[in-house]
Amino acid sequence: YLTLGRSGLRVSPLCLGTMTFGLDWGWGCSPEVAASIIHAYFDAGGNFIDTANIYTKGHSEKICGDLLFRHKALRQRCVLATKFMGNMFPGDPNAGGAGRKAIIAQCNESLRRLQTDYIDLYWMHFDDPHTPIEETMSALDDLVRAGKVRYLGFSDVPAWKVTRAQCEALHRGLTPLCALQIEYSLLERTVEGDLIPMAREMGLGVTPWSPLKGGVLSGKHTRAVPGAPTRDWLTKHFHDRTFDIIDALIAIGAEVHAAPAQVALAWVQSRAGVASTILGVRTLEQLSSNIAALSIHLLPEHLARLQNSLDALR
Repeated sequence: YLTLGRSGLRVSPLCLGTMTFGLDWGWGCSPEVAASIIHAYFDAGGNFIDTANIYTKGHSEKICGDLLFRHKALRQRCVLATKFMGNMFPGDPNAGGAGRKAIIAQCNESLRRLQTDYIDLYWMHFDDPHTPIEETMSALDDLVRAGKVRYLGFSDVPAWKVTRAQCEALHRGLTPLCALQIEYSLLERTVEGDLIPMAREMGLGVTPWSPLKGGVLSGKHTRAVPGAPTRDWLTKHFHDRTFDIIDALIAIGAEVHAAPAQVALAWVQSRAGVASTILGVRTLEQLSSNIAALSIHLLPEHLARLQNSLDALR
């Protein structure tokens, strides 16, 4: 376990993402399978669960809440994170966003679905260009002071706005941010330009999402057997340059006795500033395989070979 950013909150190095919990979006897993995944994750030593109000139309929060309500010891042990911003009530302009009215309402709704009286880590899911950041930080601080939230983080927000938010908090005596959630993988490294250096300077632990780029780096798609992408937006990633990286993952995996996906996860977890990598799984087999990535030690020569493959992308 490690501390999340400049805080005293201890989290496991792999976080269980729950965007796949529920079949409401036409893909994912059933509540029964999701419950078995949560139990297996805790049995393996994990303690960090990440969800959001809009995941599977609120069903993801409800699935997590149902299980944690039945197992009070797990709730006490769990670092439970959820997000606000997404509008759950189309037609109501104040039902989503980062304004005071919206934040308080969204928090209360999440607490109801999660069946708990506090949220361990509350994320702003994405940027709100319409609300002054000082209003957002003040409202979030009120939730902390009310005991409804313990820690704060931002997800997919520009570096300049995260910096301003953190400065507002520190200079006004408000609750500071301790974490930053961003997309980060061997195929998505633009965050290394400003977001990750900013996070390290501002005391934010980075929690990468989509470390396998939606399954592109899972190892099931290769140059010889590309297969069919499961979702249309993945199609653009299947080209020779991507397969150069996949070839390197396969070769390194053979040397360290690991699957390509495990090597890709180990690479993300080894990066400077990264605290806890978010796993998105739909089966127990995927969970078990991903957790095994923690036992992989990549040598400098392995990292250099992956870097050479990445350089080919430029």
